[in-house]
Amino acid sequence: MNTPYVIAFVGMPGSGKGTCSDYLSEKYGWPIMHFGNMVYEEVARRGLDNVSDEKAVRKDMRDKEGPAVLAKRIGANIKKLNSKTTPVVLLDGLYSWSEYTFLSETFGDHLLVIAVTAPKSLRRQRVIDRKDSHRNYTLDQLVSREISEIEDLEKGGPIAYADYTLNNGTNNTNDLFVQLESVLKDNQII
Repeated sequence: MNTPYVIAFVGMPGSGKGTCSDYLSEKYGWPIMHFGNMVYEEVARRGLDNVSDEKAVRKDMRDKEGPAVLAKRIGANIKKLNSKTTPVVLLDGLYSWSEYTFLSETFGDHLLVIAVTAPKSLRRQRVIDRKDSHRNYTLDQLVSREISEIEDLEKGGPIAYADYTLNNGTNNTNDLFVQLESVLKDNQII
């Protein structure tokens, strides 16, 4: 296979998926492909609000193009890359079992899925404390989003079936990065 090795991060909002992918991208220069950004871009294209309309737009995309639409789009982009110039691609935010299945079938043993976990109260506080333009949630909105991701997207499957699980239960990112580097060394990626 001449395509890059794919590392996909899964987890609930605020677990630390973005922290892991940003760290690896900054340290090794590997590109990040964000599942959520594809939805946010579609929301913006439609002139809608990210917080209140993201769920409906994501559902519409899946209804029109199938439940693995985001993975199919990302998979097509990854296949255009050459492993010699881009040895690893990071996926931030693999959502559903359908997406997991598609990526697993497409990339086989060139796919490593890493779940990032943290206690619910800590995750929620991290999300509420975020200060970016497209993810300003109230607690009620966040709880609704979490439930929707579990019930409507079957997000628990990829988390439970991940190759590795990292515990991000503190605000000490160095602990998280040590775990992450260990997984990469165990898999001879670094």
